[in-house]
Amino acid sequence: MPSPEIFGSKQGDRGMDMKGSFLVPYVIMLIVEGMPLLYLELAVGQRMRQGSIGAWRTISPYLSGVGIASLVVSFLVSVYYNVINTWSLWYLFHSFQDPLPWSVCPLNGNHTGYNEECEKASSTQYFWYRKTLNISPSIQGDGGVQWEPALCLTLAWLIVYLCILRGTESTGKVVYFTASMPYFVLIIYLIRGLTLHGATNGLVYMFTPKIEQLANPKAWINAATQIFFSLGLGCGGLIAFASYNEPSNNCQKHAIIVSIINSTTAIFSSIVTFSIYGFKATFNYENCLNKVILLLTNSFDLEDGFLTANNLEEVKDYLASTYPSKYSDVFPHIRNCSLESELNTAVQGTGLAFIVYTEAIKNMDVSQLWSVLYFFMLLTLGMGSMVGTGTAILTPLTDSKVISSYLPKEAISGLVCLISCAIGMVFTMETGNYWFDIFNDYAATLSLLLIVLVEIIAVCYVYGLKRFESDLQAMTGRSLNWYWKAMWAFVSPVLIISLFVFYLSDYILTGTLQYQAWDATQGHVVTKDYPTYALAVIGILVASSTMCIPLVAVGTFVTRHFKSRAKFPMA
Repeated sequence: MPSPEIFGSKQGDRGMDMKGSFLVPYVIMLIVEGMPLLYLELAVGQRMRQGSIGAWRTISPYLSGVGIASLVVSFLVSVYYNVINTWSLWYLFHSFQDPLPWSVCPLNGNHTGYNEECEKASSTQYFWYRKTLNISPSIQGDGGVQWEPALCLTLAWLIVYLCILRGTESTGKVVYFTASMPYFVLIIYLIRGLTLHGATNGLVYMFTPKIEQLANPKAWINAATQIFFSLGLGCGGLIAFASYNEPSNNCQKHAIIVSIINSTTAIFSSIVTFSIYGFKATFNYENCLNKVILLLTNSFDLEDGFLTANNLEEVKDYLASTYPSKYSDVFPHIRNCSLESELNTAVQGTGLAFIVYTEAIKNMDVSQLWSVLYFFMLLTLGMGSMVGTGTAILTPLTDSKVISSYLPKEAISGLVCLISCAIGMVFTMETGNYWFDIFNDYAATLSLLLIVLVEIIAVCYVYGLKRFESDLQAMTGRSLNWYWKAMWAFVSPVLIISLFVFYLSDYILTGTLQYQAWDATQGHVVTKDYPTYALAVIGILVASSTMCIPLVAVGTFVTRHFKSRAKFPMA
Protein backbone atom coordinates (compact mmCIF):
# COMPACT_ATOMS: atom_id res chain seq x y z
CA MET A 1 0.00 0.00 0.00
CA PRO A 2 2.91 2.43 0.02
CA SER A 3 2.11 5.42 -2.10
CA PRO A 4 3.73 8.82 -2.26
CA GLU A 5 1.37 11.14 -0.44
CA ILE A 6 2.22 14.22 -2.41
CA PHE A 7 -0.15 16.69 -0.89
CA GLY A 8 -0.86 14.96 2.36
CA SER A 9 -0.74 11.61 3.95
CA LYS A 10 -3.04 12.25 6.70
CA GLN A 11 -5.00 14.54 4.52
CA GLY A 12 -6.12 17.91 5.64
CA ASP A 13 -3.63 19.63 7.89
CA ARG A 14 -0.86 17.06 7.69
CA GLY A 15 0.35 18.05 4.22
CA MET A 16 3.81 17.51 2.90
CA ASP A 17 5.32 20.21 5.11
CA MET A 18 8.76 19.26 3.77
CA LYS A 19 10.51 22.47 4.74
CA GLY A 20 13.99 22.68 6.21
CA SER A 21 12.96 22.12 9.83
CA PHE A 22 10.96 19.05 8.80
CA LEU A 23 13.37 17.53 6.30
CA VAL A 24 16.00 16.56 8.91
CA PRO A 25 13.65 14.56 11.22
CA TYR A 26 11.93 13.10 8.17
CA VAL A 27 15.16 11.60 6.81
CA ILE A 28 16.22 10.34 10.25
CA MET A 29 12.81 8.75 10.85
CA LEU A 30 13.00 7.10 7.44
CA ILE A 31 16.32 5.45 8.33
CA VAL A 32 15.55 4.33 11.90
CA GLU A 33 11.82 3.67 11.54
CA GLY A 34 10.37 3.67 8.03
CA MET A 35 12.77 1.42 6.16
CA PRO A 36 13.21 -1.22 8.92
CA LEU A 37 9.47 -1.50 9.59
CA LEU A 38 8.66 -1.67 5.89
CA TYR A 39 11.10 -4.58 5.51
CA LEU A 40 9.66 -6.25 8.61
CA GLU A 41 6.08 -6.21 7.31
CA LEU A 42 7.07 -7.31 3.81
CA ALA A 43 9.10 -10.18 5.28
CA VAL A 44 6.26 -11.27 7.60
CA GLY A 45 3.75 -11.30 4.73
CA GLN A 46 6.09 -13.18 2.41
CA ARG A 47 7.05 -15.72 5.09
CA MET A 48 3.56 -16.43 6.46
CA ARG A 49 1.78 -16.32 3.06
CA GLN A 50 -1.38 -14.88 4.62
CA GLY A 51 -3.14 -11.57 5.25
CA SER A 52 -2.59 -9.56 8.42
CA ILE A 53 -4.87 -11.62 10.69
CA GLY A 54 -3.60 -15.01 9.54
CA ALA A 55 0.05 -13.92 9.54
CA TRP A 56 0.05 -12.81 13.18
CA ARG A 57 -2.06 -15.78 14.23
CA THR A 58 0.63 -18.03 12.73
CA ILE A 59 3.30 -16.31 14.81
CA SER A 60 1.17 -16.71 17.93
CA PRO A 61 -2.55 -17.40 18.47
CA TYR A 62 -2.54 -14.61 21.04
CA LEU A 63 -1.54 -12.08 18.34
CA SER A 64 -4.61 -12.43 16.11
CA GLY A 65 -5.77 -9.12 17.56
CA VAL A 66 -2.88 -7.33 15.84
CA GLY A 67 -4.27 -8.28 12.43
CA ILE A 68 -7.81 -7.38 13.51
CA ALA A 69 -6.58 -4.00 14.79
CA SER A 70 -4.91 -3.38 11.41
CA LEU A 71 -8.15 -4.33 9.67
CA VAL A 72 -10.17 -1.92 11.86
CA VAL A 73 -7.68 0.93 11.26
CA SER A 74 -7.73 0.31 7.49
CA PHE A 75 -11.52 0.32 7.51
CA LEU A 76 -11.73 3.57 9.50
CA VAL A 77 -9.13 5.20 7.25
CA SER A 78 -10.96 4.11 4.10
CA VAL A 79 -14.25 5.49 5.43
CA TYR A 80 -12.91 9.03 5.76
CA TYR A 81 -10.06 8.97 3.22
CA ASN A 82 -12.39 8.54 0.26
CA VAL A 83 -14.05 11.83 1.21
CA ILE A 84 -10.87 13.49 -0.11
CA ASN A 85 -11.53 11.81 -3.44
CA THR A 86 -15.07 13.15 -3.19
CA TRP A 87 -13.75 16.70 -2.88
CA SER A 88 -11.27 16.07 -5.70
CA LEU A 89 -14.14 15.00 -7.98
CA TRP A 90 -16.15 18.07 -6.96
CA TYR A 91 -13.30 20.44 -7.77
CA LEU A 92 -12.44 18.52 -10.96
CA PHE A 93 -15.99 18.93 -12.26
CA HIS A 94 -15.88 22.66 -11.50
CA SER A 95 -12.45 23.07 -13.11
CA PHE A 96 -14.00 23.16 -16.59
CA GLN A 97 -15.80 26.45 -15.87
CA ASP A 98 -14.50 29.78 -17.16
CA PRO A 99 -13.73 31.62 -14.98
CA LEU A 100 -12.99 29.15 -12.21
CA PRO A 101 -15.81 29.42 -9.63
CA TRP A 102 -13.32 30.03 -6.80
CA SER A 103 -11.48 32.82 -8.63
CA VAL A 104 -13.97 35.60 -7.77
CA CYS A 105 -16.50 36.29 -5.03
CA PRO A 106 -20.18 35.96 -5.99
CA LEU A 107 -22.54 38.93 -5.81
CA ASN A 108 -24.81 39.36 -2.82
CA GLY A 109 -28.56 38.76 -2.92
CA ASN A 110 -29.54 42.19 -4.27
CA HIS A 111 -26.53 42.41 -6.65
CA THR A 112 -25.22 45.62 -5.09
CA GLY A 113 -21.85 44.19 -4.07
CA TYR A 114 -19.94 41.04 -3.30
CA ASN A 115 -21.06 38.39 -0.84
CA GLU A 116 -20.17 39.57 2.67
CA GLU A 117 -18.73 36.25 3.88
CA CYS A 118 -16.55 35.97 0.78
CA GLU A 119 -15.27 39.53 1.13
CA LYS A 120 -14.22 38.90 4.74
CA ALA A 121 -12.46 35.67 3.82
CA SER A 122 -11.31 35.09 0.23
CA SER A 123 -12.85 33.62 -2.90
CA THR A 124 -10.99 30.31 -2.45
CA GLN A 125 -11.95 30.02 1.23
CA TYR A 126 -15.55 30.90 0.42
CA PHE A 127 -15.77 28.22 -2.28
CA TRP A 128 -14.27 25.66 0.09
CA TYR A 129 -16.22 26.40 3.25
CA ARG A 130 -19.52 27.55 1.76
CA LYS A 131 -19.90 26.01 -1.70
CA THR A 132 -18.06 22.72 -1.12
CA LEU A 133 -18.70 21.98 2.56
CA ASN A 134 -21.58 24.38 3.29
CA ILE A 135 -20.16 24.13 6.77
CA SER A 136 -22.08 24.81 9.97
CA PRO A 137 -20.75 27.21 12.65
CA SER A 138 -19.88 24.29 14.96
CA ILE A 139 -19.97 20.53 15.28
CA GLN A 140 -23.23 20.95 17.21
CA GLY A 141 -24.96 22.48 14.20
CA ASP A 142 -27.97 21.04 12.40
CA GLY A 143 -28.30 19.95 8.78
CA GLY A 144 -28.77 16.66 6.99
CA VAL A 145 -26.96 15.00 4.13
CA GLN A 146 -26.29 17.37 1.20
CA TRP A 147 -27.12 15.76 -2.11
CA GLU A 148 -24.26 17.12 -4.25
CA PRO A 149 -21.42 15.90 -1.97
CA ALA A 150 -23.40 12.69 -1.43
CA LEU A 151 -23.49 12.02 -5.19
CA CYS A 152 -19.76 12.67 -5.49
CA LEU A 153 -19.07 10.34 -2.55
CA THR A 154 -21.20 7.62 -4.16
CA LEU A 155 -19.26 8.06 -7.42
CA ALA A 156 -15.95 7.89 -5.55
CA TRP A 157 -16.93 4.60 -3.91
CA LEU A 158 -18.16 3.23 -7.23
CA ILE A 159 -14.72 3.92 -8.74
CA VAL A 160 -13.04 2.24 -5.75
CA TYR A 161 -15.31 -0.80 -6.14
CA LEU A 162 -14.42 -1.15 -9.82
CA CYS A 163 -10.72 -0.94 -8.91
CA ILE A 164 -10.82 -3.62 -6.18
CA LEU A 165 -13.59 -5.73 -7.73
CA ARG A 166 -11.60 -8.95 -7.96
CA GLY A 167 -8.94 -8.37 -5.32
CA THR A 168 -5.32 -8.40 -6.48
CA GLU A 169 -6.43 -9.54 -9.95
CA SER A 170 -7.83 -6.06 -10.61
CA THR A 171 -5.79 -3.88 -8.24
CA GLY A 172 -2.47 -4.72 -9.91
CA LYS A 173 -3.49 -3.08 -13.20
CA VAL A 174 -4.93 -0.06 -11.40
CA VAL A 175 -1.76 0.50 -9.35
CA TYR A 176 0.37 0.73 -12.51
CA PHE A 177 -1.68 3.73 -13.62
CA THR A 178 -2.19 5.41 -10.24
CA ALA A 179 1.54 5.11 -9.45
CA SER A 180 2.90 6.37 -12.78
CA MET A 181 0.41 9.03 -13.87
CA PRO A 182 1.14 11.50 -11.00
CA TYR A 183 4.83 11.60 -12.00
CA PHE A 184 3.84 12.77 -15.47
CA VAL A 185 1.71 15.59 -14.03
CA LEU A 186 4.36 16.47 -11.45
CA ILE A 187 7.00 16.93 -14.15
CA ILE A 188 4.64 19.25 -16.04
CA TYR A 189 3.94 21.17 -12.83
CA LEU A 190 7.66 21.34 -12.00
CA ILE A 191 8.44 22.99 -15.34
CA ARG A 192 5.54 25.40 -14.89
CA GLY A 193 6.26 26.04 -11.21
CA LEU A 194 9.92 26.90 -11.67
CA THR A 195 9.05 29.48 -14.33
CA LEU A 196 6.58 31.32 -12.07
CA HIS A 197 7.49 34.65 -10.52
CA GLY A 198 8.48 34.12 -6.86
CA ALA A 199 9.11 30.37 -7.16
CA THR A 200 12.62 30.79 -5.71
CA ASN A 201 11.14 32.37 -2.56
CA GLY A 202 9.22 29.17 -1.90
CA LEU A 203 12.25 26.94 -2.56
CA VAL A 204 14.49 29.01 -0.27
CA TYR A 205 11.82 28.74 2.42
CA MET A 206 11.61 24.99 1.93
CA PHE A 207 15.34 24.31 2.22
CA THR A 208 16.11 26.80 5.00
CA PRO A 209 16.16 24.89 8.31
CA LYS A 210 14.88 26.48 11.50
CA ILE A 211 17.08 24.98 14.17
CA GLU A 212 14.78 25.96 17.03
CA GLN A 213 11.99 23.81 15.58
CA LEU A 214 14.19 20.70 15.67
CA ALA A 215 13.96 20.86 19.49
CA ASN A 216 10.17 20.67 19.24
CA PRO A 217 9.03 17.04 19.79
CA LYS A 218 6.02 17.66 17.57
CA ALA A 219 8.31 18.04 14.55
CA TRP A 220 9.59 14.52 15.18
CA ILE A 221 6.20 12.93 15.79
CA ASN A 222 4.87 14.65 12.66
CA ALA A 223 7.80 13.23 10.69
CA ALA A 224 7.19 9.76 12.14
CA THR A 225 3.48 9.95 11.37
CA GLN A 226 4.21 11.11 7.82
CA ILE A 227 6.46 8.06 7.38
CA PHE A 228 3.77 5.75 8.80
CA PHE A 229 1.08 6.97 6.44
CA SER A 230 3.16 7.38 3.30
CA LEU A 231 4.58 3.85 3.59
CA GLY A 232 1.35 2.31 4.88
CA LEU A 233 2.92 0.85 8.01
CA GLY A 234 0.67 -0.99 10.45
CA CYS A 235 -2.39 -0.99 8.18
CA GLY A 236 -2.00 -4.56 6.97
CA GLY A 237 -1.74 -3.66 3.29
CA LEU A 238 1.98 -4.37 3.09
CA ILE A 239 1.54 -7.82 4.63
CA ALA A 240 -1.39 -8.52 2.29
CA PHE A 241 0.54 -7.56 -0.86
CA ALA A 242 3.71 -9.37 0.27
CA SER A 243 1.77 -12.57 0.91
CA TYR A 244 1.42 -12.95 -2.88
CA ASN A 245 5.20 -12.73 -3.44
CA GLU A 246 7.29 -15.72 -4.38
CA PRO A 247 9.07 -17.09 -1.27
CA SER A 248 12.46 -16.41 -2.88
CA ASN A 249 11.60 -12.77 -3.61
CA ASN A 250 14.22 -10.30 -2.36
CA CYS A 251 11.92 -8.26 -0.12
CA GLN A 252 14.90 -6.53 1.52
CA LYS A 253 15.85 -4.94 -1.78
CA HIS A 254 12.23 -3.97 -2.41
CA ALA A 255 11.94 -2.37 1.04
CA ILE A 256 15.00 -0.22 0.36
CA ILE A 257 13.89 0.72 -3.16
CA VAL A 258 10.31 1.55 -2.14
CA SER A 259 11.50 3.63 0.84
CA ILE A 260 13.93 5.62 -1.29
CA ILE A 261 11.48 6.13 -4.16
CA ASN A 262 8.69 7.10 -1.76
CA SER A 263 10.80 9.68 0.08
CA THR A 264 12.46 10.98 -3.09
CA THR A 265 9.03 11.45 -4.60
CA ALA A 266 7.88 13.26 -1.47
CA ILE A 267 10.84 15.66 -1.65
CA PHE A 268 10.44 16.09 -5.41
CA SER A 269 6.74 16.85 -5.04
CA SER A 270 7.56 19.29 -2.25
CA ILE A 271 9.84 21.17 -4.63
CA VAL A 272 6.92 21.43 -7.05
CA THR A 273 4.57 22.43 -4.24
CA PHE A 274 6.82 25.08 -2.70
CA SER A 275 7.57 26.63 -6.08
CA ILE A 276 3.81 27.09 -6.48
CA TYR A 277 3.49 28.32 -2.88
CA GLY A 278 6.35 30.75 -3.49
CA PHE A 279 4.45 32.17 -6.46
CA LYS A 280 1.26 32.41 -4.43
CA ALA A 281 2.99 34.03 -1.45
CA THR A 282 4.93 36.48 -3.65
CA PHE A 283 1.75 37.39 -5.55
CA ASN A 284 -0.11 38.14 -2.31
CA TYR A 285 2.87 39.98 -0.83
CA GLU A 286 3.30 42.24 -3.85
CA ASN A 287 -0.46 42.79 -4.04
CA CYS A 288 -0.38 43.86 -0.39
CA LEU A 289 2.49 46.27 -1.06
CA ASN A 290 0.68 47.79 -4.04
CA LYS A 291 -2.41 48.45 -1.90
CA VAL A 292 -0.30 50.18 0.76
CA ILE A 293 1.51 52.23 -1.89
CA LEU A 294 -1.82 53.28 -3.44
CA LEU A 295 -3.24 54.19 -0.04
CA LEU A 296 -0.27 56.36 0.93
CA THR A 297 -0.01 57.94 -2.53
CA ASN A 298 -3.66 59.02 -2.47
CA SER A 299 -3.70 60.02 1.21
CA PHE A 300 -0.60 62.26 1.00
CA ASP A 301 -0.93 63.36 -2.65
CA LEU A 302 2.40 61.82 -3.57
CA GLU A 303 3.61 61.80 -7.15
CA ASP A 304 2.72 58.62 -9.08
CA GLY A 305 5.69 56.30 -9.19
CA PHE A 306 7.52 58.07 -6.38
CA LEU A 307 6.62 55.44 -3.77
CA THR A 308 7.99 51.96 -4.53
CA ALA A 309 8.50 48.71 -2.67
CA ASN A 310 12.18 49.59 -2.22
CA ASN A 311 11.65 52.92 -0.47
CA LEU A 312 8.30 52.14 1.21
CA GLU A 313 9.62 51.75 4.77
CA GLU A 314 11.80 54.86 4.49
CA VAL A 315 8.90 56.97 3.19
CA LYS A 316 6.56 55.62 5.88
CA ASP A 317 9.01 56.73 8.58
CA TYR A 318 9.29 60.16 6.92
CA LEU A 319 5.51 60.60 6.67
CA ALA A 320 5.01 59.46 10.28
CA SER A 321 7.52 62.02 11.57
CA THR A 322 6.49 64.88 9.26
CA TYR A 323 2.70 64.44 9.33
CA PRO A 324 2.05 62.60 12.62
CA SER A 325 -1.63 63.53 12.93
CA LYS A 326 -2.57 62.64 9.38
CA TYR A 327 -0.44 59.50 9.44
CA SER A 328 -2.15 58.30 12.64
CA ASP A 329 -5.51 58.53 10.83
CA VAL A 330 -4.21 56.47 7.90
CA PHE A 331 -2.16 54.00 9.97
CA PRO A 332 -5.07 51.64 10.95
CA HIS A 333 -5.67 51.01 7.23
CA ILE A 334 -2.04 50.17 6.44
CA ARG A 335 -1.56 46.43 6.18
CA ASN A 336 1.58 44.79 7.50
CA CYS A 337 3.01 43.10 4.40
CA SER A 338 5.40 40.22 5.06
CA LEU A 339 6.64 37.62 2.59
CA GLU A 340 7.63 35.32 5.48
CA SER A 341 4.10 35.52 6.88
CA GLU A 342 2.62 34.68 3.49
CA LEU A 343 4.92 31.66 3.18
CA ASN A 344 4.01 30.47 6.67
CA THR A 345 0.34 30.72 5.79
CA ALA A 346 0.94 28.75 2.59
CA VAL A 347 1.91 25.56 4.39
CA GLN A 348 -0.59 25.41 7.22
CA GLY A 349 -4.25 24.81 7.80
CA THR A 350 -7.09 22.47 7.00
CA GLY A 351 -8.00 22.20 3.34
CA LEU A 352 -4.38 22.76 2.29
CA ALA A 353 -4.88 21.25 -1.16
CA PHE A 354 -8.26 22.89 -1.67
CA ILE A 355 -7.56 26.45 -0.49
CA VAL A 356 -3.89 27.35 -0.86
CA TYR A 357 -3.26 25.51 -4.10
CA THR A 358 -6.46 26.75 -5.74
CA GLU A 359 -5.51 30.29 -4.81
CA ALA A 360 -2.25 29.86 -6.72
CA ILE A 361 -3.95 28.16 -9.67
CA LYS A 362 -6.50 30.94 -10.15
CA ASN A 363 -3.67 33.42 -10.78
CA MET A 364 -2.00 31.29 -13.47
CA ASP A 365 -2.52 31.65 -17.20
CA VAL A 366 -4.88 29.02 -18.61
CA SER A 367 -5.98 28.29 -15.04
CA GLN A 368 -8.60 25.73 -16.12
CA LEU A 369 -5.90 23.47 -17.60
CA TRP A 370 -3.75 23.59 -14.47
CA SER A 371 -6.78 23.01 -12.28
CA VAL A 372 -7.89 19.93 -14.25
CA LEU A 373 -4.36 18.49 -14.17
CA TYR A 374 -3.98 19.12 -10.45
CA PHE A 375 -7.28 17.65 -9.30
CA PHE A 376 -7.03 14.70 -11.67
CA MET A 377 -3.62 13.96 -10.17
CA LEU A 378 -5.00 14.36 -6.65
CA LEU A 379 -7.83 11.98 -7.51
CA THR A 380 -5.39 9.47 -8.97
CA LEU A 381 -3.22 9.59 -5.85
CA GLY A 382 -6.26 9.19 -3.63
CA MET A 383 -7.54 6.23 -5.60
CA GLY A 384 -4.10 4.63 -5.47
CA SER A 385 -4.13 4.87 -1.69
CA MET A 386 -7.68 3.54 -1.55
CA VAL A 387 -6.65 0.50 -3.61
CA GLY A 388 -3.95 -0.27 -1.04
CA THR A 389 -6.31 0.29 1.87
CA GLY A 390 -8.97 -1.81 0.21
CA THR A 391 -6.52 -4.67 -0.24
CA ALA A 392 -5.62 -4.46 3.46
CA ILE A 393 -9.32 -4.91 4.26
CA LEU A 394 -10.26 -7.52 1.68
CA THR A 395 -7.31 -9.92 1.99
CA PRO A 396 -8.06 -10.96 5.62
CA LEU A 397 -11.77 -11.23 4.77
CA THR A 398 -11.22 -13.40 1.69
CA ASP A 399 -8.67 -15.48 3.64
CA SER A 400 -11.44 -16.32 6.10
CA LYS A 401 -13.00 -19.65 5.12
CA VAL A 402 -16.21 -18.73 6.94
CA ILE A 403 -16.77 -15.60 4.80
CA SER A 404 -15.32 -16.78 1.47
CA SER A 405 -17.36 -20.00 1.55
CA TYR A 406 -20.58 -17.99 1.45
CA LEU A 407 -19.62 -14.92 -0.60
CA PRO A 408 -17.47 -14.45 -3.72
CA LYS A 409 -14.79 -11.74 -3.89
CA GLU A 410 -17.06 -9.40 -5.83
CA ALA A 411 -19.77 -9.58 -3.16
CA ILE A 412 -17.29 -9.05 -0.31
CA SER A 413 -15.82 -6.03 -2.11
CA GLY A 414 -19.29 -4.66 -2.77
CA LEU A 415 -20.41 -5.02 0.84
CA VAL A 416 -17.26 -3.31 2.15
CA CYS A 417 -17.74 -0.39 -0.26
CA LEU A 418 -21.47 -0.14 0.45
CA ILE A 419 -21.02 -0.07 4.24
CA SER A 420 -18.14 2.41 3.98
CA CYS A 421 -20.16 4.67 1.68
CA ALA A 422 -23.14 4.60 4.04
CA ILE A 423 -20.98 5.59 7.02
CA GLY A 424 -19.18 8.19 4.90
CA MET A 425 -22.45 10.05 4.32
CA VAL A 426 -21.84 11.57 7.76
CA PHE A 427 -19.05 13.62 6.14
CA THR A 428 -21.42 15.12 3.57
CA MET A 429 -23.53 16.86 6.22
CA GLU A 430 -23.02 20.50 7.20
CA THR A 431 -21.09 19.29 10.25
CA GLY A 432 -19.29 16.68 8.13
CA ASN A 433 -15.93 18.41 7.97
CA TYR A 434 -15.70 18.49 11.77
CA TRP A 435 -16.32 14.74 11.92
CA PHE A 436 -13.77 14.29 9.13
CA ASP A 437 -11.20 16.10 11.29
CA ILE A 438 -12.00 13.79 14.21
CA PHE A 439 -11.42 10.70 12.08
CA ASN A 440 -8.36 12.29 10.51
CA ASP A 441 -6.78 13.12 13.87
CA TYR A 442 -7.77 10.18 16.05
CA ALA A 443 -8.79 7.12 13.99
CA ALA A 444 -5.30 5.89 13.14
CA THR A 445 -2.24 7.68 14.52
CA LEU A 446 -2.17 6.36 18.09
CA SER A 447 -3.43 2.96 16.93
CA LEU A 448 -0.70 2.58 14.32
CA LEU A 449 2.01 3.35 16.87
CA LEU A 450 0.69 0.61 19.13
CA ILE A 451 0.18 -1.88 16.29
CA VAL A 452 3.69 -1.47 14.89
CA LEU A 453 5.22 -1.65 18.38
CA VAL A 454 3.46 -4.97 19.03
CA GLU A 455 4.54 -6.21 15.59
CA ILE A 456 8.21 -5.58 16.35
CA ILE A 457 7.99 -7.17 19.79
CA ALA A 458 6.13 -10.15 18.32
CA VAL A 459 8.76 -10.83 15.66
CA CYS A 460 11.84 -10.17 17.80
CA TYR A 461 10.79 -11.50 21.19
CA VAL A 462 7.81 -13.84 20.64
CA TYR A 463 8.65 -15.55 17.36
CA GLY A 464 12.34 -14.91 17.97
CA LEU A 465 14.74 -12.76 15.97
CA LYS A 466 17.17 -15.63 15.33
CA ARG A 467 14.35 -17.89 14.17
CA PHE A 468 13.00 -15.16 11.88
CA GLU A 469 16.51 -14.55 10.56
CA SER A 470 16.89 -18.24 9.68
CA ASP A 471 13.49 -18.19 7.96
CA LEU A 472 14.55 -15.23 5.81
CA GLN A 473 17.83 -16.88 4.94
CA ALA A 474 16.02 -20.06 3.95
CA MET A 475 13.57 -18.08 1.80
CA THR A 476 15.85 -15.58 0.10
CA GLY A 477 19.32 -17.04 0.66
CA ARG A 478 20.41 -13.80 2.35
CA SER A 479 21.24 -13.25 6.00
CA LEU A 480 20.32 -10.17 8.04
CA ASN A 481 23.07 -7.62 8.60
CA TRP A 482 23.63 -5.68 11.82
CA TYR A 483 21.55 -2.67 10.69
CA TRP A 484 18.26 -4.59 10.45
CA LYS A 485 18.89 -6.48 13.69
CA ALA A 486 19.75 -3.32 15.63
CA MET A 487 16.74 -1.43 14.29
CA TRP A 488 14.27 -4.25 14.95
CA ALA A 489 15.58 -5.36 18.32
CA PHE A 490 16.25 -2.00 19.94
CA VAL A 491 16.23 1.32 18.07
CA SER A 492 12.78 1.19 16.41
CA PRO A 493 10.84 -0.10 19.45
CA VAL A 494 12.50 2.44 21.78
CA LEU A 495 11.72 5.21 19.33
CA ILE A 496 8.08 4.14 18.95
CA ILE A 497 7.65 3.91 22.73
CA SER A 498 9.06 7.45 23.05
CA LEU A 499 6.67 8.73 20.38
CA PHE A 500 3.79 6.86 22.03
CA VAL A 501 4.54 8.42 25.43
CA PHE A 502 4.91 11.89 23.95
CA TYR A 503 1.69 11.51 21.98
CA LEU A 504 -0.26 10.60 25.13
CA SER A 505 1.39 13.23 27.35
CA ASP A 506 0.81 15.93 24.74
CA TYR A 507 -2.94 15.27 24.77
CA ILE A 508 -3.00 15.08 28.57
CA LEU A 509 -1.15 18.39 28.94
CA THR A 510 -3.31 20.02 26.27
CA GLY A 511 -6.39 19.50 28.41
CA THR A 512 -9.76 19.74 26.68
CA LEU A 513 -9.53 18.71 23.04
CA GLN A 514 -10.37 21.50 20.64
CA TYR A 515 -11.18 21.96 16.96
CA GLN A 516 -11.21 24.70 14.34
CA ALA A 517 -14.72 25.93 13.47
CA TRP A 518 -15.59 28.24 10.58
CA ASP A 519 -17.05 31.60 11.62
CA ALA A 520 -18.86 33.05 8.62
CA THR A 521 -19.38 36.42 10.33
CA GLN A 522 -15.60 36.92 10.70
CA GLY A 523 -14.45 35.06 7.61
CA HIS A 524 -11.94 32.83 9.39
CA VAL A 525 -11.71 29.82 11.70
CA VAL A 526 -12.06 30.04 15.47
CA THR A 527 -11.07 27.55 18.17
CA LYS A 528 -13.80 25.73 20.09
CA ASP A 529 -13.93 22.91 22.63
CA TYR A 530 -15.28 19.54 21.55
CA PRO A 531 -18.65 18.69 23.17
CA THR A 532 -18.91 15.62 25.40
CA TYR A 533 -20.42 13.35 22.76
CA ALA A 534 -17.61 14.21 20.31
CA LEU A 535 -15.05 13.27 22.97
CA ALA A 536 -16.92 9.97 23.43
CA VAL A 537 -16.67 9.30 19.68
CA ILE A 538 -12.92 10.04 19.79
CA GLY A 539 -12.54 7.54 22.62
CA ILE A 540 -14.49 4.91 20.69
CA LEU A 541 -12.38 5.46 17.57
CA VAL A 542 -9.13 4.96 19.46
CA ALA A 543 -10.41 2.01 21.50
CA SER A 544 -12.05 0.24 18.55
CA SER A 545 -8.66 -0.72 17.15
CA THR A 546 -6.25 -0.60 20.10
CA MET A 547 -8.44 -2.75 22.35
CA CYS A 548 -8.55 -5.52 19.75
CA ILE A 549 -5.01 -6.57 20.70
CA PRO A 550 -5.52 -7.19 24.45
CA LEU A 551 -9.14 -8.40 24.13
CA VAL A 552 -8.33 -11.04 21.52
CA ALA A 553 -5.29 -12.14 23.54
CA VAL A 554 -7.42 -12.53 26.69
CA GLY A 555 -10.18 -14.25 24.72
CA THR A 556 -7.70 -16.70 23.21
CA PHE A 557 -6.22 -17.44 26.62
CA VAL A 558 -9.64 -18.09 28.17
CA THR A 559 -10.75 -20.26 25.22
CA ARG A 560 -7.56 -22.34 25.29
CA HIS A 561 -7.82 -22.67 29.08
CA PHE A 562 -11.36 -24.02 28.96
CA LYS A 563 -10.51 -26.33 26.05
CA SER A 564 -7.59 -27.79 27.99
CA ARG A 565 -9.80 -28.30 31.05
CA ALA A 566 -12.42 -30.00 28.89
CA LYS A 567 -9.76 -32.25 27.36
CA PHE A 568 -8.14 -33.09 30.69
CA PRO A 569 -10.91 -32.80 33.30
CA MET A 570 -9.83 -32.77 36.94
CA ALA A 571 -10.43 -35.96 38.86
